Amino acid sequence: MRTEPRYTRSGEEARDTGQGTRPEWTCPHGPGSDSRTVRGRLPEGPAPRPAPAEAVPILASVDEQPAARGRRLARSTAIFALATGLSRILGLVREIVAAYYFGAAGKINAFTVAFQVPNLVRSLVADAALSSAFVPVFSELLEKGDRKRAWRVASSLFWLMLLGLGALTALFIVIAPLVIAPFGDPGGDRELAIGLSRVLFPIVALLGVSGVIVGILNSYEHFTVPALTPVFWNLAIIAGLVLGVPHADSIDTKLYIYAVSIVVGTVIQVLLPLPWLRGLDGRLQVVLDWRDPAVRRVFVLMVPVTIGLGLINFNLVIDSIFASRLIDPELAPTAIDKAFRIYMLPQGMFSVAVATVLFPSLSRLAARGELDAFRHTVGLGLRQISFLLVPASAASAVLAEPIVRLIYQRGQFGPHQTHVVAGALAAFAAGLTFNGTMLMLNRAFFSLQSPWLPTAVAFGNLGLNAALDGVFYRFGTWGIPLSTTLVNIAGTAALLDLLRRRLGGIELVRTARAFVLITVASAVLAGVSYGVWRLLDEALGRSLGAQIASLGAALVAGFGAYAISCRLLGVRELEALLSLRSRRRSD
Repeated sequence: MRTEPRYTRSGEEARDTGQGTRPEWTCPHGPGSDSRTVRGRLPEGPAPRPAPAEAVPILASVDEQPAARGRRLARSTAIFALATGLSRILGLVREIVAAYYFGAAGKINAFTVAFQVPNLVRSLVADAALSSAFVPVFSELLEKGDRKRAWRVASSLFWLMLLGLGALTALFIVIAPLVIAPFGDPGGDRELAIGLSRVLFPIVALLGVSGVIVGILNSYEHFTVPALTPVFWNLAIIAGLVLGVPHADSIDTKLYIYAVSIVVGTVIQVLLPLPWLRGLDGRLQVVLDWRDPAVRRVFVLMVPVTIGLGLINFNLVIDSIFASRLIDPELAPTAIDKAFRIYMLPQGMFSVAVATVLFPSLSRLAARGELDAFRHTVGLGLRQISFLLVPASAASAVLAEPIVRLIYQRGQFGPHQTHVVAGALAAFAAGLTFNGTMLMLNRAFFSLQSPWLPTAVAFGNLGLNAALDGVFYRFGTWGIPLSTTLVNIAGTAALLDLLRRRLGGIELVRTARAFVLITVASAVLAGVSYGVWRLLDEALGRSLGAQIASLGAALVAGFGAYAISCRLLGVRELEALLSLRSRRRSD
């Protein structure tokens, strides 16, 4: 008798309980189970239909009580956030090493611009854009029990992206001078920026195939391995800098070593998740079935998704153009980039974690037409993001200068650069929560396979960002991040209104109440953390050990005050995390 492998609930690894190879899927629905419909337009394609328990790949129950769903979200988010947090910390180490060798002024600005251009192309046609279009289609095929076709679609997309993006990479290498031209003379060396961009462009093709691999794993709710691959990306870059830069005899050579290290790290990032595909119920094959309607549907969905996600990143390019041409070409682009790296640390650990964990569940709920669960899950995600990012925003704003000083100010990175980067960080921090909520709301629309609405918002944001940059660049470097913050606020308001209209409500009153309470608690955090830092900074001085002690104590005291305030105010998101801790202790 053959025992089938069984796939378990959300966040757990699939466990093979026997010798068989055919998976058996658990399903919370039995005959006669209730099926609710979403008001408005459903995803394109055949209407969702009930399927027998053994055919429906349900990796997480969507019929859980709200408290249970909250605990499950907290658990999955915590695991993903820890994995992502490790990679972000190493990313910060990478930035510290780079700042030590290159500072923020001079030719490093040529590298900053050269890296942003392929990064923009990557955001348009690969990586997150591809995953966001691929996951809903792949999940829907799995939901219908058509696993063989799902994997054939994945295989076709893998090879189509590799071939197509390989050709696109070759084209951009040829036209690199035209691509760099709008930035003027970044770092005072336009030719260096062109050469570095040519070295870096291959990451576009590499991350294209990575988008398919990560999309498959996320569809099966395997988040940890994709979250850990950037750890090795960062380690490869750090190794390249530490081993290569000290032996280089010119700044140009050092920057080329930096660029090559990024490409090598990207290769490692693509290859590492591949072994985990073997434990699933299918495999990638050499096939190019572009006639499959599901393959075409992914590309159709990619058009607005690509525009929507790409325009968000295009705003960064516009910021760099203003910074390079109108503020200071030898400091402003890299100062903004350095501030952005710190700003993205809590963003990557928390909002990306919540949105990534919820995305497959939202896709399945949309495919089933279960409005109530979909609406509650979106609201839950928004509240969790606020609970995690509002205090991070407050701490980043009031402690911007000591944070930047501790992280960057050594080697070629001087006090004046610290002051400029800190101003940019404080301006970015004000929009941190809104950037996270935009990510969550975009994923909600993508799950509904209605990506044109967030795309329209992204177009509006693009124009607003350019207009605000044209006004605020007069304030100096920090004016550019300030315009980004205002754009994030406007984009969040627009997306909330559109999704509310589409779903007939998304628990806005409950979410607004939670946001107000969290903001009050975060104000307490800001006052406590700044007061503690100021006292210790004056008492201990500015040695490295003293900076670590004063900033660390300020953050611990501030977040302690935040937790106590949330408990007194009855913030339910804190209760979800505390219940998770209690459950782990009882296990």
